[in-house]
Amino acid sequence: MTGRERVIAVLQGQSADCLAAMPITMMFAADILGVKYGAYARDFRILADAQVKTAEMFGFDYVSTISDPAREAADAGAKIQWYDDQPPAIMETDALLADKAALGRIEARDPLQGGRMEDRIRGVELLRQRVGGELFVEGWVEGPCAEAADLRGINHLMTDFSDDAEFVHALFAFNVDRAVRFAELQIEAGADIIGIGDAAASLVGPRIYKEFVWPWEKKLVDAIHARGGRVRLHICGNTRRILDGMGTLGCAMVDIDYPVPMDEARAKTGLSQVLAGNLNPVKDLRDGALDSIAHSLEARLAQAGPHWIVAAGCEVVRDTRHENVHALVEFAKTHQANAVA
Repeated sequence: MTGRERVIAVLQGQSADCLAAMPITMMFAADILGVKYGAYARDFRILADAQVKTAEMFGFDYVSTISDPAREAADAGAKIQWYDDQPPAIMETDALLADKAALGRIEARDPLQGGRMEDRIRGVELLRQRVGGELFVEGWVEGPCAEAADLRGINHLMTDFSDDAEFVHALFAFNVDRAVRFAELQIEAGADIIGIGDAAASLVGPRIYKEFVWPWEKKLVDAIHARGGRVRLHICGNTRRILDGMGTLGCAMVDIDYPVPMDEARAKTGLSQVLAGNLNPVKDLRDGALDSIAHSLEARLAQAGPHWIVAAGCEVVRDTRHENVHALVEFAKTHQANAVA
């Protein structure tokens, strides 16, 4: 099977020749190519070169355009701090929506107007050309809560949940409308799946998640499905309190970060939900011995069952030893992915 065929089979609950390997690589991939991360995040051609080289070197089943959370925010007018060899950062101290009234004045810039969103779309297009049908291609958008934190500032947003619910819903609606269009263009460019990064959602409790976040995540997921896409939900951090909701969004796959026990994630998201992860990227993957990596993955497989994709809980740390990444993939290649009854 090709990597693309393998991932699709696992996502559809069918038998595959082995487990799928989809670890997130960003700075790690830039280092493999020998380029500064600032260049990786700015230029889709460099990103594509790094992703293809990394996938080929380690035997990954996919390539991805994930790089940083500042693409949509930058195109909306947010101030971005660029670094030579680190991800760009959104300047929260000078947030675009420090004044809530500014929401009505933001121009919803089309993603194909030459900004950072178009750079990602072109990255999807180039990756599809480069890997053909051999590898699964992943696009990416920011989730409603994460993008709200980027535009408003995380501290202001957390206060808004209790002080101005109407504004929060208006902001989330604005974010979802832009994300749907962004995702649609990536699907048209050749993306097999759209990752939704909604890290800020891990900071809210079940009540706020149910009232504010889940309904807008659901609108985004459903809209991507309506446009022929699949969804990978990625919420970094401790999501134990919101797992029930995450499992009802209808995503093709849900990433589980290392603070969440895999058996608990399986119990709360349901038997049919495809899960990915959740090795600790530092303790387990970067610093782990080869036998301990295999042991940790065996435990995850036992807890998650066949509806599981091999990955770390989040990004592979840039200074992870190459032999450890090879061990991660070797585990996937030597274990069967059986169909789910």
